[in-house]
Amino acid sequence: MISEQDLGGSWTLSSDGGAASAATVPGCVHTDLLDAGLIPDPFLDDNETAVAWVGRTDWTYDRDIAWHGPKLERIDLVFEGLDTVAAIELDGVPLGATRNMHRSYRFDVTPSIDATPRPLRVRFTSAYTEAEALREELGPRPNAYPEPFNFIRKMACSFGWDWGPTLVTAGIWRPVRLEGWSTARLATLVPLATLRDGVGMLDLNLDVERTRARDLRARVLLDGREIAVLDLPGEETTARATVDAGDVTPWGPRGYGEPALYELTVELLDGDAVLDRWSRRTGFRTVDIDRTGGGFTIRINGEPVLVKGVNWIPDDIFPSRMTRARYERRLREAADAGVNLIRVWGGGIYEDRAFYEVCDELGLLVWQDFLFACACYPEEEPLSSEVVAEARENVVRLAAHPSLITWSGNNENLWLHEAMGWSSERSWGEKYYLETLPAIAAELDPSRPYQAGSPWPGSRDLPPNDPDHGTFHSWEVWNREDYGNYRDSAPRFVAEFGWQAPPAWRTLRDAVSDEPLLPDSPGVLHHQKAEDGNGKLARGLAPHFGVPAGVEAWHYLSQLNQVRAVRTGVEHWRSHWPHTGGSIVWQLNDLWPVTSWAAIDGAGRYKPLYFALRELFAERALTIQPRDGGLVVGVLNDSAQPWSGRLSVERQFFEVTVAPRSVELVPIPFADTSDFLVARLDGERALWFGVPDKDFPYPDVDLAVSVEPVRGGLDVHVESAGLARDVLLQADRIHPEAVADRGFVTLLAGESVVFRVRAPIDLDAGAVRAPWVLTDLASVLRL
Repeated sequence: MISEQDLGGSWTLSSDGGAASAATVPGCVHTDLLDAGLIPDPFLDDNETAVAWVGRTDWTYDRDIAWHGPKLERIDLVFEGLDTVAAIELDGVPLGATRNMHRSYRFDVTPSIDATPRPLRVRFTSAYTEAEALREELGPRPNAYPEPFNFIRKMACSFGWDWGPTLVTAGIWRPVRLEGWSTARLATLVPLATLRDGVGMLDLNLDVERTRARDLRARVLLDGREIAVLDLPGEETTARATVDAGDVTPWGPRGYGEPALYELTVELLDGDAVLDRWSRRTGFRTVDIDRTGGGFTIRINGEPVLVKGVNWIPDDIFPSRMTRARYERRLREAADAGVNLIRVWGGGIYEDRAFYEVCDELGLLVWQDFLFACACYPEEEPLSSEVVAEARENVVRLAAHPSLITWSGNNENLWLHEAMGWSSERSWGEKYYLETLPAIAAELDPSRPYQAGSPWPGSRDLPPNDPDHGTFHSWEVWNREDYGNYRDSAPRFVAEFGWQAPPAWRTLRDAVSDEPLLPDSPGVLHHQKAEDGNGKLARGLAPHFGVPAGVEAWHYLSQLNQVRAVRTGVEHWRSHWPHTGGSIVWQLNDLWPVTSWAAIDGAGRYKPLYFALRELFAERALTIQPRDGGLVVGVLNDSAQPWSGRLSVERQFFEVTVAPRSVELVPIPFADTSDFLVARLDGERALWFGVPDKDFPYPDVDLAVSVEPVRGGLDVHVESAGLARDVLLQADRIHPEAVADRGFVTLLAGESVVFRVRAPIDLDAGAVRAPWVLTDLASVLRL
């Protein structure tokens, strides 16, 4: 069997001419310096700029290593991830060099290692040095941000984005180990689990690395049951087979069946001796994308799936800090909000195995971008071969995961090249997206559809961001238009759209020490990375609410406007199913404290948008929509059962029956678009306010509030004698660790609600009555 020796833990870190300090592997330079007290917290105020020197410095990691395992024919030094430009030496002898964060590396150290400790050194050259040198050599290429991220195979957003800081780090960011083996090992294994006529099929491709010729076998087990044995005689290093796995329960996404998983094990055998063992949980399903008539409908196991998605960025600007528990928490939060698809955006990373395993378990579909975003990318060496090696490794690494349903070539590069008028005098990446990557996907993973990019209309003959064909990114709204304009079109699939809001109040205050705190005070603006971001927030607020009276009102109204905008888009597009195949909200998460489009802020606190997603992505929901000069009630049924009942709208009643996975539009002939309307069906409710909030005659209603201490927190009972729109309890204003169970709530006359506030400590019931802890829209507009 393979013998492993973990090399994680304590290392030393130094820069040229600098004193050595303690380091932790896996990790990175910034977190090591932060732990050692050598740099300030880059998330606080404008400390990001104070630590910019770190990214332009060369760094060295050192430790002694020795092999303490059994005597074996081969000892390898394995790095699962090096960020990014590294030279590795053992006992002063160079082993190799790297220039790609998204690959793993294996070095044969058999002649150089024994039980005697020997120095291992990893020297990191600044990513800026590498990228700027290649830019000089290959010629400049345009991109959306003034940093050279498109000249190095590294997490692009570490160079900054319109929601992220510029913190260009280096380090041994994934595990490192010594690995000993004899005779042979499993080098790569690609199991493609599908369904054919209801039977589980396994297309298995494996490669072995050998030290000598032997007749070997690969034994394949499913939940402990042997389903195949593959022969590898003599010096043979590859085996291919299609295996009938028998009757299996299909893996289904959330709301469309159970995510059934099976333990797949492959053992490499020399006689009866197990040389190596590979084991993963996998699932059997089919996936295709129906592009008929320009559409874009994802089908799993032959059934069309209404996509209720979120875009995912790295959850930490320093991804080495991610743990399985953190992945599980964030992805469960997405699932609990009704999400059924996560798009892994192309400016980040191929996430850790734990990410995809949790998605497998939760039934979350994964759309995986290849890692190209918002730029022209050179197709010349040395980058071209890195792109090929990176893509091949990650397609193989992720192939076993049933949650992964599509590969996409890039984020916005094909679109921006045309929309921004970027020059084609030099190579810009088109060959990657239209030739290189689809060929790799077709060779290694024909079980999943490939898209050239996002957005992508399906053909080079069409505009790259065409709402009538394929996937569409909706950014004119937010950048230039009011969110009501989402209703002006019904794209075939919306892969990006969103609206900004500041983070939770406690998150903002923890990150910004400005006194007084203002929407445009220096620290707040430093934590706003979008071009004219605060200007767009203000222009978005004005037609609905006017000018906010102070920073607290600005904070409340901006978070409310984010909810209103996303609600407008999602409900409108859901009402056009199946013409519109779904939407993917930009974005689920943040990687530092910032004003952004996220539903969960950089401290892990929920914005009100997070709770709104639970309503917007519910299996059954109502919405009131303008259509053809009048109003209709959209009865949205994404459940597997018909929805029948008596729809009431202002004391008028309509008998409705909506088929499974369908939408029914019920005209309201007596209503005018300027009316205030309430629609109800089986406990679901939709409201329509026909005039802007600043013009609506909200009554002056005092909320009746009572607070009940309970185990683990407080239950806050709120009742209203009249219309109270958008009541919000901000739990983080009670205590930094307090969490409420809901966001904005609108109460009609005589209605009540209970906000359940929970925390790991006892809470002060009196804190609920502090300013801005509990408020409503009318109270804010009267300021």
